[in-house]
Amino acid sequence: MTPRHARERSIGHSLHVYSVFVTRYRRGILTDALLTRCETVMRDMCARLGGELREFNGKDDRVHLLVHYPPKLPISTLVNRLKRVSVHYLRKEFDQHVRHHLQADHFWSPSYLATSCGGAPPNIIKDYIEQQKRPD
Repeated sequence: MTPRHARERSIGHSLHVYSVFVTRYRRGILTDALLTRCETVMRDMCARLGGELREFNGKDDRVHLLVHYPPKLPISTLVNRLKRVSVHYLRKEFDQHVRHHLQADHFWSPSYLATSCGGAPPNIIKDYIEQQKRPD
């Protein structure tokens, strides 16, 4: 019997998910500095999960992501890890700003958008994400 990892090496895939996370109650908490740090953290987490953050941008109350991910990674796991790890670092590094803008202990809304990019070429999604206007 062939070792499991050997069989998996022959899998070809091109899976992309477009996702949007909003802040709890759509509070306008995200600044350019927070978005920049959030992007770095999410890019690192995607790499640790075997994926790649292909595009990232955001506004004061949301982030837009285009992620290339491996077939064995459930989207719900990807989303939960991205949210959990990003909020850990954002709270740690921007504590006063975060506490000032949030009434409760929640940063991200529990909801999210995740849509397949099967019908649209990834470059169209990337262009859309790039056009989002960051806060000053």
